[in-house]
Amino acid sequence: MIIAIASGKGGTGKTTVAINLALSVPDAQYLDCDVEEPNGHLFLHPDFQARHPVTVPLPQIDQTLCTLCGRCAEACAFNALAASKQRVLVFPDLCHGCGVCRFVCPEPGAITDTERCIGAVAVGQARSTNGAALLFAQGTLDVGEAVAVPVIKAVKRHADTRRTVILDAAPGTACPMVQTVRDADYCLLVTEPTPFGLNDLRLAVGVARALGVPCGVVLNRCDIGDDAVAEYCQQERIPILLEIPFARELAVAYSQGIPWVEASPVYREQFQTLHQAIRREAAQ
Repeated sequence: MIIAIASGKGGTGKTTVAINLALSVPDAQYLDCDVEEPNGHLFLHPDFQARHPVTVPLPQIDQTLCTLCGRCAEACAFNALAASKQRVLVFPDLCHGCGVCRFVCPEPGAITDTERCIGAVAVGQARSTNGAALLFAQGTLDVGEAVAVPVIKAVKRHADTRRTVILDAAPGTACPMVQTVRDADYCLLVTEPTPFGLNDLRLAVGVARALGVPCGVVLNRCDIGDDAVAEYCQQERIPILLEIPFARELAVAYSQGIPWVEASPVYREQFQTLHQAIRREAAQ
């Protein structure tokens, strides 16, 4: 089963929920798809065994074969190519590696692909609370790069579907979150009972439904704010699968890098119950 943990905004506790859920499932695999700011390793302390670069195709123009027709620049949706009277310019930072320029070029061999490194995937193992091996992979987008999706795809290729795969998505509802949630069996949305939490939850629910992925909610810091999120979930028939209080002992454990399921047996039972609830909801 593949479970994506997402949120419409940052700071809701998405990674905290993801790592505690991964530690509570006996056969889990944790994939950190928040490639612009991966931080699951700060809590799980994996032993990294391999690191692989992530590359994307980059068009290379043979100026001796190019006729300066400009079709490649016209077809590029990302303005990564510009045709002047003397040559075709390529802007690597804007290129998404889609290959449409090579497809529309009328001159055979005028456009070929080179590879450009934009990040890396690190793979290893951590230990769950029962001592079993917790498979771990995280992607890291290079500083200055703007396109995270190829790195997220590379992380997801390490998913072992014989296990329960926990995908820790980037916050928000942009392309990185969409790519992570796509093809998941269930999406767990972490939010908080505030006006901002409600607004961004609506956006995240819209994305999950557009992708056809069933979703439920974890309500973090449930004893602050108002009841608007709970009322919205009731109206939309979205189950609230876990409520987490605003408790000092949880904040202390978090600040020390200690997962809640290791700090308290009570939370180990709650996250095991959460996993069972997700499986029931996904089976409906």
